[in-house]
Amino acid sequence: MKKAALLFIFITLTSFVKIVDNVYICDSKGAKKYHLIETCRGLNACKHEVVKVTLKEAKAKGLDLCGWED
Repeated sequence: MKKAALLFIFITLTSFVKIVDNVYICDSKGAKKYHLIETCRGLNACKHEVVKVTLKEAKAKGLDLCGWED
């Protein structure tokens, strides 16, 4: 009974975790942030192309999560 309850709790909690593989960035040299959704208001000021990259690539460029999404 105890194992079943723990398994149920584990499955319930992990089902709410969203795994982020891809993020969106403004493809400019001055970009400082990455965004979880393409329509983030933080991308409104982007004068260049908005591109989809992996989270690993965004972090390798030194980008941080947009303040509107954290």
